[in-house]
Amino acid sequence: MLIVYDSLTGNVERFIKKLGDVRSIKIEDGLIVDEKFILITYTIGFGEVPPTVEDFLWDNHKNLIGVAASGNKIWGDNFTKSSEIISKEWNVPIIHRFELSGTKKDVEYFLQEVKRIDEQYSRMD
Repeated sequence: MLIVYDSLTGNVERFIKKLGDVRSIKIEDGLIVDEKFILITYTIGFGEVPPTVEDFLWDNHKNLIGVAASGNKIWGDNFTKSSEIISKEWNVPIIHRFELSGTKKDVEYFLQEVKRIDEQYSRMD
């Protein structure tokens, strides 16, 4: 399963590195993904989706099958709010919400969910 991500402060990128041998690609201008993927993002401002992620999703949402987000709990109700917005807008499940670059438990849970979703989509093919 492909993981597509964006990282502003490096927290999401550090989380990606903790995942080990997982196929991943960072969002860049003009990126087109022609396969199913899970998105990991961060939240900006007061619970907003980063513009780079919004732009990417307009071109790639048809292959989005889940979203996860990093955040900081000091933001209260806006903690990982971007994942809620993306989930509602593109009708995909929230895979996981984790603080900063995540803990070992966050990594294990995320990988377990990715495996479950990958198996689910494999049976559909």
